[in-house]
Amino acid sequence: MLFGKTLDRQLGNRPKEIKFCTKCVVSSQRPRITFDEQGVCSACRYAYEKHNLIDWDERERQLRDLLDRFRSKDGSYDCLVPGSGGKDSSYVSHQLKYKYGMHPLTVTWAPFEYTDIGWKNFLNWKDSGFDNLLCFPNGQVHRKLSRLAFELLGDAWEPFAYGQKAYAFHMAIKFKIPLIFYGESGEIEYGGSTRNKDKPYEDPDDWRELYYKGSGIDELLQHGLEADLFSKEEIANNPLMFYRQPDPEALRNLGCQMHWFSYYKKWVPQENYYYSVENTGFQANPEHSEGTYSKYASLDDKQDGFHFYLAFIKFGIARATSDAAHEIRDGHITREEGVALVKRYDGAFPARHFQWFLNYLGISEGEFWDIINMYHELSPHVWKKVDGQWKLRRNVWGGGVDD
Repeated sequence: MLFGKTLDRQLGNRPKEIKFCTKCVVSSQRPRITFDEQGVCSACRYAYEKHNLIDWDERERQLRDLLDRFRSKDGSYDCLVPGSGGKDSSYVSHQLKYKYGMHPLTVTWAPFEYTDIGWKNFLNWKDSGFDNLLCFPNGQVHRKLSRLAFELLGDAWEPFAYGQKAYAFHMAIKFKIPLIFYGESGEIEYGGSTRNKDKPYEDPDDWRELYYKGSGIDELLQHGLEADLFSKEEIANNPLMFYRQPDPEALRNLGCQMHWFSYYKKWVPQENYYYSVENTGFQANPEHSEGTYSKYASLDDKQDGFHFYLAFIKFGIARATSDAAHEIRDGHITREEGVALVKRYDGAFPARHFQWFLNYLGISEGEFWDIINMYHELSPHVWKKVDGQWKLRRNVWGGGVDD
């Protein structure tokens, strides 16, 4: 290991008591989630509002008013939709163009390495009627940032998050397109901070806390310099602008607004999947993704499985928990079915792309497990070592060593 420490500041905020939502399967370890006196998580409380209390006809009126203010009369781009061509960005862009008469420019911050199905879905998306700007970041820099993020943040996927948030804003400034539409607010839909629950947007100042684990690219770069992974010349000669928050003054001058489509339209991932299959040629995986039972989400990147696996190591919950929780909230499965799915799939090791992952980061298998063990050791309230094996202290089906 290069450092033997972490910059993931979420870890210090984890409650020591592990409890599971009484309505879904998520645990109190998910960053920024809250539980009420009945033991119900904030995501389930919002799901009740979504399905029972929000006036979606009124939200539709607000959406049409917003679009009428920005819609171009000459066919020029009037909104920008960041996405991968997965079920959600396909749904949002297709709705905006073909239902609401907008003229979206789609933009894509490329995965670390496309999966076959991810590349096919990307091509199907743009071929269904969309102009697209696809950005591949500098490969050498991206690999080094990913290596740093693996150890320092427990998530080699994190450099993708930087561009996923920032690239669209830079393109909005470049092409003078003030309206940006993202899909869903994951913080609201899946359990996180609720401070933006009643508004259709977030501010870039939120990114550090909500998406960057309380850190950011500049801290990674500084540690990379100290470890001689980066040279000063290498950093000085690379603008790295797409990893960074855009200039606030440029956004103000443009009158730039980002909006969550999920604020205006009831967000149901399974229905987005059916819509995108019918309208943009989206295809599910022929087999379930490692670590879960689903076949239609997070298909694009060979790193995705490791993103979820490291969440399992740090928080004791992973991809199947996330999938089952939102499908319970949307009424597709029962809690009992969700618990069974979590027991069967959650935390499975993503072996399919393991050798690729090691090669991409330039680390050995031993170095990989050293970092995994470090995050186990940083989570003593989540894991206990029993006969040389790490075991969850608590799990949703009651089979942990402390249950």
